[in-house]
Amino acid sequence: GGARRVAMRATLPASASAETEAPALDGIRARGRLVLRVDNELPPFSVNGEGIDVDLARALCKALNLDLSLLPFTAGENMDDDLRNMVWRGHYLGFGPADVLLHVPVDAPLMRNNPRVNIFAPYYRERLVMARDVKRVPKGEALADFAGQKIAVPGQSLAGWLMIGADGGGWREQLVTTWKDGAAAARALASGDVGAAAGQMSEIESVLAGDARFVIEPLPVPRMRDGWAIGCAVKRESTDLAQAVQGAINTLATSGDIGRIFAKAKLSW
Repeated sequence: GGARRVAMRATLPASASAETEAPALDGIRARGRLVLRVDNELPPFSVNGEGIDVDLARALCKALNLDLSLLPFTAGENMDDDLRNMVWRGHYLGFGPADVLLHVPVDAPLMRNNPRVNIFAPYYRERLVMARDVKRVPKGEALADFAGQKIAVPGQSLAGWLMIGADGGGWREQLVTTWKDGAAAARALASGDVGAAAGQMSEIESVLAGDARFVIEPLPVPRMRDGWAIGCAVKRESTDLAQAVQGAINTLATSGDIGRIFAKAKLSW
């Protein structure tokens, strides 16, 4: 399952008056560096200071002719809290906010619930997928095709919750849910411990893409086939910064740089 290319369209707010709209980019250029926050436990996007989001942050700063100040953080369970702590207010422990937060769902309800944040510039479409050993599971069009096979899935994840609840909980005995993330579940499949693995497409592809022993297909749960886009977030009033970041994302997409960043991690884009 290749990722459908996301249309690069700004979702910028209507211009405020000159008296109320601060030129955020001027201050950033004066200090010469852009502060970006990335999740430090999100394979393959950011792990121990490396990954897709880290490479994208570097490319964005290069396009904007700014130095990069990278601030990894551990995401919480609530995206609203992350947006408050990392984008518009700062954490109660005294760090933040950042100029830009990467890897934010471009989601209408999230936007409505966070009026102090501008979410824009989608750069990837995430999906839930199932990878299977083609010898042990010849087809995977429906969950019934996986009967009798152990399935690795991170229990504390959307894929895990859907699999645990599928068919009234009928698959729970086949699930191995101890994995930290989908990449770990995929490694269990690669080692032969299970017959299939479920998780986010980015996690699964980063481990199994190009290995002919396995097929990666949409998770056979109809309501999650379309997935969701991920993008960037800035303070609502930072309109000039949002426009600059959007322009840089567009340029990196057109030049092929974003595609190359994803290909480095074995992901289709």
